[in-house]
Amino acid sequence: MQATRKLVLAGAAVCLLLLVVVAATAALMLASEADTSGGGRTPEERAVALLVLAMAACALSCWVVYQLHELYLRPPLRMAEELTAALAHSGLRLGEYGADELRVLGQAANQLLALREARENDVAERVREARASLEEERSRLAALMADLSQSVVVCNLDGRVLLYNQRARQELAPAADGNNAELLGLGRSIYTVFDRALIAHALERLQQASSERTDGDSQRLIGSAQFVTATRAGRLLRAHMSPVLGGDGPHHARVGGLSITGFVLVLEDVTNSNERQARRDVLIQSLIEGGRGPLGSIRAAGEMLSDFSDMPQQQRDRFLHVIRDEAGVLSAQFEKAAAAFSNDLRERWLLEEILGGELLAVAARRIGERRSNERRALAVKTENVDEGLWLRVDTFGLLQALHYLAIRLQDEYEVREVRLSLTRSGHLAQFDLSWIGTFMNNETAMSWLQDPMSSGGESLPLSVVDVVERCNGDIWFQRERVSHRAFFRTMLPVAEAPKDLPRSIVAAAEGERPEFYDFDIFLWSAVSHELDDRPLVELSYTVFDTETTGLQPSAGDEIIQIGATRIVNRRLLRQECFDQLVDPRRSLSQQSIAIHGITPELLVGQPAIDVVLPQFHAFCADTVLVGHNAAFDMRFLQLKEKPSGVRFDQPVLDTLLLSAVLHPNQSTHRLEAIAERLGVSVFGRHTALGDAMVTGEVFLKMLPLLAEMGITTLRQAREASQRTYHARLKY
Repeated sequence: MQATRKLVLAGAAVCLLLLVVVAATAALMLASEADTSGGGRTPEERAVALLVLAMAACALSCWVVYQLHELYLRPPLRMAEELTAALAHSGLRLGEYGADELRVLGQAANQLLALREARENDVAERVREARASLEEERSRLAALMADLSQSVVVCNLDGRVLLYNQRARQELAPAADGNNAELLGLGRSIYTVFDRALIAHALERLQQASSERTDGDSQRLIGSAQFVTATRAGRLLRAHMSPVLGGDGPHHARVGGLSITGFVLVLEDVTNSNERQARRDVLIQSLIEGGRGPLGSIRAAGEMLSDFSDMPQQQRDRFLHVIRDEAGVLSAQFEKAAAAFSNDLRERWLLEEILGGELLAVAARRIGERRSNERRALAVKTENVDEGLWLRVDTFGLLQALHYLAIRLQDEYEVREVRLSLTRSGHLAQFDLSWIGTFMNNETAMSWLQDPMSSGGESLPLSVVDVVERCNGDIWFQRERVSHRAFFRTMLPVAEAPKDLPRSIVAAAEGERPEFYDFDIFLWSAVSHELDDRPLVELSYTVFDTETTGLQPSAGDEIIQIGATRIVNRRLLRQECFDQLVDPRRSLSQQSIAIHGITPELLVGQPAIDVVLPQFHAFCADTVLVGHNAAFDMRFLQLKEKPSGVRFDQPVLDTLLLSAVLHPNQSTHRLEAIAERLGVSVFGRHTALGDAMVTGEVFLKMLPLLAEMGITTLRQAREASQRTYHARLKY
């Protein structure tokens, strides 16, 4: 009835308006002509009156249309945007609208949303009940992982970190040089912590070992590889690498009959044990060398006293004096050795056991794959391989040395084929790198062995001789004129076969995780396609914000705080944050202090921007930057790129522009308004880290809404943002 009454009233109002206009027009048209006394209206006056009447009627009509538009047309569009957000995120409701009809419609929509939310909650409750026991087991495993004394890092095949415990975070912390940038984090590359070539070498060994089948009646399946490396803080770590097995998929590697999805690194700090072992060896050596002479003198004096019982007293006293003096020398020697035990006397590199045949196979493959796209690959053959020989060597360094020698042979002497052999020679292993037909003089060969190695245009600090001596071996150049062969011969100690080889590779238990975890990163593939074409939900993000001395970056205003957090696999990592105050080296205005609350006293002793920006650049490496009104913050960063020596060339997404894409009919796109529309709690506003956290929550809420609009990749999000009006703003 109310809608019918409004319709009748609207029709009556329109009819009344038309009657007024028609009556006024008729009155003007029927007015008499002006007479000689000046009465009546002239044609010009009637025309002006008609024009004024028409303009008034148009203005009234426009006002009526505008009011109808604001009352009945624009609110449904806003209602549709709010309804889309409410469907994507539970708990949101439609707001109040002026028109009674739209208010009734909004109430009905809210009832449907409440019914839908109740059903979703019922399903969620059942899921929670079903997962209760599983979560309890996961919590136990997480507590166990957190309390482990060893560091654990799990990566996918691209080297992306998907799991680590607190111990690993502590041991891989940056050096105490003022740089507080965290290198280890979910979604980050392990290659920011360890040398890429070192990891690649260990993976290659792992795959080589995993592809082995049987040897006689006993199965030999090596389940791990190991290497030793140094951290940026100067600690020496032994890393045990084991594969993570899984089913077939596009991001798995098939090795033999196994499907590997990633690898586990178990890290052990061996700095102290290595130092203790080195000091022990020095102590033993000093005792042997220093005690040989005094013991010989004591023994000789004792024999003289026992053989000549009738020795004169004076001579007997002389021999007793020798015994007393030499015993004092021995005592001093022991005391000196004990004192020296507390000092660092020398460093010894840790070696690893490897089957000689496996080392040859890896070396042959590494040499044969060299620069196949630039020239013909170097042919490699193996001959006279003793499959039962075990070596204790630095495999990474030894393979570098062999690869370096083979490259020089190909480049400088055009050798097309080399041969590798491994045989036993007494208690030593004889390792030959040989070729036929091309000789060099001894001086050239010695320079190759003693000069620092170079690989890929970079000079390495070690020479071939250094690497071989580290393995307790010896190397030389030799020629056989009869057979027209030349070779580099390496003699290495033979090691005993390890007795504790794992029988098989065992997949990591599903759900095993510590405090920091994200298993879905196994689905990543950094080289699968270009960054712009990757789905938004697969990317890693650094959400950041800045606080500044003012709003004019080009007029001298400076950054005083940078705050950032990270999003990996659609999860906001609150424990991985960057929060740093910056000394702007200029005064702060009272207006800016009133906004962010940062006083000059808080900035005393803080680093300058040219120190902070490299740290922040390392924190957000290999991610997409996300900010609210990001053009403002990026302008500050760009102005400081030259003095800081870093460039922020990552893709940038702006939640302000994305809000304009999602909700073009909203009157404001302030961060608080967007958060309210999407049901995000606002806290810590006008602090850099607080704003970054809110922006991150807002961005996560936007992802499903963008997907419903067909915006699923980074390229689509950037192009849609660039088409908005706000993208034209410049700072």
